[in-house]
This record gives sequence, C-alpha cells and structure tokens, in this order.
Amino acid sequence: MTSHIHLIVTSSSVPLNQIIRDFKKHTAKQLLKTIKETPESRREWLLNKFSYASDRNTRGSNYKVWQDGFHPVILDTNKKLKQRVDYIHGNPLNTGLVNEEKNWAHSSFLAYTDT
Repeated sequence: MTSHIHLIVTSSSVPLNQIIRDFKKHTAKQLLKTIKETPESRREWLLNKFSYASDRNTRGSNYKVWQDGFHPVILDTNKKLKQRVDYIHGNPLNTGLVNEEKNWAHSSFLAYTDT
C-alpha cells in the first residue's frame, strides 16, 4: 500500500499501539534518509509529496509518510483470522497495484497457497 500497511501482529508485553507507532516512526525516518541520500530521479517529487502531506496536518513535522490512525481488530476465531488474511492478500489486487495476489512483492500469499 502507498501510505498504510496491513499486519497481523500480537504482543504479550508491549501494547500494539506502541508497536505500530514505533514501526511507523522508524520506517519513515529510514525511508526519508534513503530518499535524501540516494541520487534518484524521483527524489524531489517524493519529498514534495511527503511535504505536501505534512502541510495538511498540524503535527509540525516536515514530511508525512504514513496515514494517521491505528485500527486494531481482535482475531479471536479462525474464521476472523482467515477473513483478515484473505483481505490483506486481496488488497493490492483490489486497489489495482497488481493483477494477481501472488504478484505483490511484500505479500505472504505464497505461504498460504500451493500454486
């Protein structure tokens, strides 16, 4: 996804909102550092996109990589877990990023199928 991520995560020691907050903070910093340090033709375009997103919020940062929010769902049955896994695998297809679920480079789809 372009500005959000779908995960199935659990923790018995750290609250999930803290895990997601730290994940977003760390990955945003690393992504911006890489963009700034890599001579790449889309560097200015990317930084402008992140800067524009930041200008639309009042948190005072120069760049905004991730969407705000955290929407946990309790997966307390196998049916709910399967529904979420299917949703996660289908999301890149449904948003037009790939033409088959198996083609999303960052997907666990192939771990759940025999094809």
